[in-house]
Amino acid sequence: MTVASSHNQADINWMHHAIKLAKQGESAGEVPVGAIVVYQGQIIGSGFNQPISSHNPVAHAEIMALMAAAQHLHNYRLIDCDLYVTLEPCTMCAGAIIHSRVKRLVFGAYEPKAGAAGSVTDVFSQPQMNHTVEVTGGVLASECGQQLSNFFKLRRQAHKQIKQQKDK
Repeated sequence: MTVASSHNQADINWMHHAIKLAKQGESAGEVPVGAIVVYQGQIIGSGFNQPISSHNPVAHAEIMALMAAAQHLHNYRLIDCDLYVTLEPCTMCAGAIIHSRVKRLVFGAYEPKAGAAGSVTDVFSQPQMNHTVEVTGGVLASECGQQLSNFFKLRRQAHKQIKQQKDK
């Protein structure tokens, strides 16, 4: 995995699109994670977390973006596509990224509890995999991480207020 110390301007621009999608998810009451698939300089798939609203445990931002891109290309293989996501993918999403043949994964914040691109495990570095994905982590990491931190801070405050009201 490449740690993005000097950020490529194109990666930064695309990550800003993913951050906007994460805000959409947050507005819908979802954990704010956004993702886009880029092919030949165009966004062909986008998504944000939707497992709560869709009652679907696999409706992660990456999965939603990969599905939209596959529909756009009329092909489940996303060869020469780049995926930008605001949070390091989990193992489920890492598997989907590999199986869809994404060329490059660029993510923002690291996920120390469930990250599968180096934080907890590294699915992408397994030599048994039938496809290799180029991985770049840490693009706008502080901005992406702050978005998540703020969301969970507000959520904890809301739960605390509800508990205090019940205790009265």
